[in-house]
Amino acid sequence: MCLSIPSKVVKIDTELNIATVDTMGVQRTAGLDLMEEGSVKIGDYVLLHIGFIMNKIDEEDAMESLRVYQEILEKLDEEDRRQLVLDDDNCANREVL
Repeated sequence: MCLSIPSKVVKIDTELNIATVDTMGVQRTAGLDLMEEGSVKIGDYVLLHIGFIMNKIDEEDAMESLRVYQEILEKLDEEDRRQLVLDDDNCANREVL
């Protein structure tokens, strides 16, 4: 299962049409092809799907979602956390970019 965790845009490369996003401390690149040109700015919170930014979300909603994800992570034991990371890293849809 692929989760769409709110991610904060930290850098934008207009030439490559990609953004660098921070997802709970992990940075990765995401395509901007699904968004209207210029609609995503540094500091925006976004949701990703298969390596592309699919929409922006309100900062308050992003913070609430991140708080809930953090609560879930705190309740998992170390092995469950490790498995979630492996499952996410091996998501079949992630290899699009």
